[in-house]
Amino acid sequence: MTTKKKLTKDERIQKEFERLKAFYKSLVSDEKLKSIDGLMQRAAYQRVTLEDMEADLDENGFVELFSQSESQTPYERERPTARLFNTLTKNYQSAMTQLNKVLPDEAPKDTDDGFDSFVSRRDDLG
Repeated sequence: MTTKKKLTKDERIQKEFERLKAFYKSLVSDEKLKSIDGLMQRAAYQRVTLEDMEADLDENGFVELFSQSESQTPYERERPTARLFNTLTKNYQSAMTQLNKVLPDEAPKDTDDGFDSFVSRRDDLG
């Protein structure tokens, strides 16, 4: 049985960056690819960080008991990680939106229904 090596955060970020780069490389020019390099790095970092935060939130929850002192009754409050998670999620979505704006607009593909070739053959017969 093989044991998978757990990647470090930096390795996971690099892997995500390479995934993004490979995706965009096939769709945009080298010049555009260079211009979005930093944005892809930010998006890769944000995605990996979000995955880590999500695991923490799954394990520890979005709220915690908190009190200012020993004499006060603890109350539930949103964990700082939960707040950061929500903010980072919005930032990640914004980064991905910006990345997707460099993608070329796809023209609708014409499907050949055979009509043009039928008409051409009919003209040739006449």
